[in-house]
Amino acid sequence: MDLNLIKQLIKIVEKSEITEFSVQEGDLKLKISKANNQQTLVTYAGMPEMRPAMHVPNPAEASASSPNLPQKESESSNYHEVKSPIVGTFYRAPAPDADPYTQVGDIVSPGSVLCIVEAMKLMNEIECDVSGKIVKILLENASPVEYNQPIFLIEKS
Repeated sequence: MDLNLIKQLIKIVEKSEITEFSVQEGDLKLKISKANNQQTLVTYAGMPEMRPAMHVPNPAEASASSPNLPQKESESSNYHEVKSPIVGTFYRAPAPDADPYTQVGDIVSPGSVLCIVEAMKLMNEIECDVSGKIVKILLENASPVEYNQPIFLIEKS
């Protein structure tokens, strides 16, 4: 099932009076439910690489797609991409009024907390796995993140 089709279905459910929508295509089952607080919950079945459910923000909360990395940076062996291990919402800080865990230019080491990815109301701390300097933060705060999507670019030391 095409990601754009899923996004269109979510928007249709959000704007309509229906509270639940299900569709099946091959082994993929998609269920879109609207909670009382107008959050939309999308559940996937038959896709082992994705988490069972993810929060999809309202269209007003959605941000532009993350920028692509320049080819030179992503191909260089001196740079390391930290990728999201789960589907969810990317947060740079532990709370809305708190300082971000990291900034561009910060020196990090293995085990340093870089961000949080919220999935199903669980806050998952994402830790660094290399030593180096943060060169680029690839997502905006509170934006959706996919499984294995790059979120940080670190220059290895």
